[in-house]
Amino acid sequence: MVFSNTSHFTETFLRQLSREPAVLVRVDTTQGSAPREAGTWMGVFADSLVGTIGGGHLEYEAIARARALLQETGEAQGGPAPVRFALGPALGQCCGGVVYLGFERVGAGDVPDLSQRLAVNEARALQPLALFGGGHVGHALVQVLVRLPFTLTWIDSRDGIFPDEVPARVVCEHSDPVQAAVQGLAPQSRVLIMSFSHAEDLDVVAACLKRQRERADLPYIGLIGSKTKWATFRHRLEARGFAADELAQVTCPIGVPGILGKEPEVIAVAVAAQLLQLNGKGKPEY
Repeated sequence: MVFSNTSHFTETFLRQLSREPAVLVRVDTTQGSAPREAGTWMGVFADSLVGTIGGGHLEYEAIARARALLQETGEAQGGPAPVRFALGPALGQCCGGVVYLGFERVGAGDVPDLSQRLAVNEARALQPLALFGGGHVGHALVQVLVRLPFTLTWIDSRDGIFPDEVPARVVCEHSDPVQAAVQGLAPQSRVLIMSFSHAEDLDVVAACLKRQRERADLPYIGLIGSKTKWATFRHRLEARGFAADELAQVTCPIGVPGILGKEPEVIAVAVAAQLLQLNGKGKPEY
């Protein structure tokens, strides 16, 4: 059974569902402050869970209701209309908002339909991200980003640089010259540049800035390196005809400030945090 368009998280749920029934608990709508947003879901099995709708008393009540629904006789079927949970008065949670939860009994026969439905739900929430470079930091970043709301295109000019197996939502692309891949990136892609050479990095940055002139659809262009590296790149890019306002679209160094470690895993966490801070905005300001 293959779920090629779904995340590992969703695959886990669907594989277990093919063996035993469950209740799909989904956040339908929210009002005011709530622990998770609409579309968030949790799979409740008789003795296990996949996912979370936010924890706390809300999740406790949802699990109890889902397992009661599981014990009902009859074929797996959709549940009633969404159930209203007032977080403050009824559940004692300090969020204070209101959450409407849907409860749907599902079984093995629902796997094909759920695979499509959950994949569409995931795709709506994901942001495209292009990672240029298959080095140590690139590998560490992939491991962090696949658990976050991104769909990742991983690009390198070298043969044999990618692992034999990559996580879901990661597409590997060989491109030589590497900067040629920039024109084919999905609109609104965040771009991370960390190839094996400064020459390649420079060419990718230049290609991104040219695309910005044409389409202005790359909200984040991040270049790994020091302030000294960026000063050198600025001079070289100015010599290629890029103006100051264009160069201001590049973030270098990358990563949230204040994290000093240089280990690949530390850099990956700092960069992922910066990407999450953007929240649909452009170049970060510190």
